[in-house]
Amino acid sequence: MRVLVPDLPAFRALSEPGDLFLPGVELEFYRKGAVPEGAFDGVVLWLANAETRARLLAVPGLKWLLTLTAGIDHVQGKVPPGVALYNAHRLHDRAVAAHVVAGMLAAARGLHRFRDAQARGEWRTAAPPDSGLLTLDGQKVALWGYGHIGKLVEGMLAPFGARVYGLTSRTEPDLVDYRVSEADWVVLLLPSTERTRGLIDARRLGTFKRGAWLSNQGRGDLVVTADLLAALDSGQLGGAVLDVTDPEPLPAGHPLWTRENVLLTPHVASTTTDLLERGAAYARSVMLDLSQHREPEGRVDPQDLY
Repeated sequence: MRVLVPDLPAFRALSEPGDLFLPGVELEFYRKGAVPEGAFDGVVLWLANAETRARLLAVPGLKWLLTLTAGIDHVQGKVPPGVALYNAHRLHDRAVAAHVVAGMLAAARGLHRFRDAQARGEWRTAAPPDSGLLTLDGQKVALWGYGHIGKLVEGMLAPFGARVYGLTSRTEPDLVDYRVSEADWVVLLLPSTERTRGLIDARRLGTFKRGAWLSNQGRGDLVVTADLLAALDSGQLGGAVLDVTDPEPLPAGHPLWTRENVLLTPHVASTTTDLLERGAAYARSVMLDLSQHREPEGRVDPQDLY
């Protein structure tokens, strides 16, 4: 079995003698602008720009594609017919869930306010009244996108006493409206699709409980940014925790940078210091399964929509 993998040390180690060696698998290495010639059974897709990604998807003989991401929007509609697609949600789920909960706890305790005061050299024994200094005990949380990550978030929130409601594509629209309208927190864990882009607009934000918080760890274009800013400024939203934005990256001078009730991180919810090594290990487990004619986990339909 011939497979194209990223030209990174952690993946190079898979082709060298030792514990990580993959018998029966011939690895070739691609990098930006350089894709080896010839036919390949599989591609491990990661950290490739659009041009390189297009070349990888067009290699002859392709039978399967593993994207080392949880989302598949970057390959949506581009996977050739008959090619099996696998994602790597297990690689990222726990880190994203921890990031969601960390953001909620930081916001509830007003840590962003204290950090701003620290930057100004101010010793403040209490945050401003609108920061609340709350706990999550009894807070209602609508997890919009209740898959692997959502279930982990629910488990992590349990010790803090939050009341969690999972919303999926199968949830009745009236129930979605009700859960969102009563929530203290609306957490977005959705992919970017035709059905979800612009989901959180002025109309939807107007149905939020006044002072509720929005947390977006899905995709930036789920939220209409101008409408988000208006809701933050009017007090309709208490604040927002954003790991993704629209546009992304957020340009210098954008008004979201200066909003005191916004916690921003630069699309790093799934990032860990050992991500490359874990990614190579995950890819190895999938390639081992496929080389031994076992079906790996993570098979997805590239046409799947929320």
